[in-house]
Amino acid sequence: MEGALSAVPSETGGRLRGSRCADCAVAVYPADPACPRCGGPAEPVALSGTGTLWTWTVQRYAPKSPPYVPPAAGFAPFTVGYVELAEGVRVLAVLDIRPEDAEIGMPLTIAAGDGVPRATGAVV
Repeated sequence: MEGALSAVPSETGGRLRGSRCADCAVAVYPADPACPRCGGPAEPVALSGTGTLWTWTVQRYAPKSPPYVPPAAGFAPFTVGYVELAEGVRVLAVLDIRPEDAEIGMPLTIAAGDGVPRATGAVV
């Protein structure tokens, strides 16, 4: 499925592209043409843009390069975590929140970012 990690066109607000099995209805991210559970055909879907923080950590060292390209100002630690969407899919994302504000179970919004999904604290 072409562009599995990219956003769905702008009319859906940059939501992530996943897929849902036509036979057993399991949803996955990134999109896959076949279901990982039953092997049946899967169709592309726009995943919900909100979820809850399932777990998180702070990335305190620069990832291996390539593929990581350090910014001009050098590496700075950042927060990453898994966001569990309403479809039951857990998506690894950069968390645009301070580590001291991260709390398992907190609501987050998630969208396609530059290469990886990004999540922010949801407006409640």
